[in-house]
Amino acid sequence: MTTPAIRATGLRKQFRQADGTPVLAVDDVDLTVHPGEIVAFLGPNGAGKTTTVDMLLGLTAPDAGTVEVYGTSPGEAVRQGRVSAVMQTGGLLNDFTVAETVRAIAALHGRSDRVEVVIERAHLAELAGRRVEALSGGERQRLKFALALLPDPDLVVLDEPTTGMDVGARQEFWQAMRADAALGRTIVFATHYLAEADEFAERTVLMNHGRIVHDAPTTDVRAAYGGRTLTFRPPAGAVGADGIDADWLGQVHRALEPLGVTDVDVSAASLEAAFLALTADDQPIGAAR
Repeated sequence: MTTPAIRATGLRKQFRQADGTPVLAVDDVDLTVHPGEIVAFLGPNGAGKTTTVDMLLGLTAPDAGTVEVYGTSPGEAVRQGRVSAVMQTGGLLNDFTVAETVRAIAALHGRSDRVEVVIERAHLAELAGRRVEALSGGERQRLKFALALLPDPDLVVLDEPTTGMDVGARQEFWQAMRADAALGRTIVFATHYLAEADEFAERTVLMNHGRIVHDAPTTDVRAAYGGRTLTFRPPAGAVGADGIDADWLGQVHRALEPLGVTDVDVSAASLEAAFLALTADDQPIGAAR
């Protein structure tokens, strides 16, 4: 059997606030991600996504539970170049140009042969001579993506990778990610943008209050909780000055086809509706795990 890209069992992490009050950020999380999967961590702010990602990368040690990345510890997987990350903040030197940054990190990895490859993959060629301090938020994220690709990793982990980007920059970033995913990498990303999870992820892991409340193919999450909408255009005779005739609406309930209804459109279930249903305050924690 193929070794999982990620295997996490019983992960638990607690922090203390400034006043000493304990906060349970991650509570008994089990997760297995297989090679080649594209998985979205979706949840409201404070759901535990970033803390979980930090434990998967070895940046934070769990208080309880275990994490393996390709059968070894997260830290060892990083040292082997099998896993890279694009984080929300930090990690760049403002005085370096884009090209200087990529070359410096490539030298640390012993992969100077990949400098031009990753610059092209992240669409940074036109920015190669620009200093980091002059980059926009979206351009900085693309630079981080290029750096993450330098060791040619098997797994790329992204934590809110498009926060602060405008719509155009976000689209460009995901175009680059799609191209890389097509090469067979495993991709795990945390986001609170519903459209990103809906459009890009094959599998969605919904988190709330530190726990996984649903874990399934994205299409199944939409179908199970999002509902469906039927939209149609009534014939001209059914619409008057006061709106749609009530008698006609009654007939619709009894028989649709004989009424000459045209332009029937059945829309896909909404991931947004599923998200709201599964993260509502009255949703029993763990009920849909």
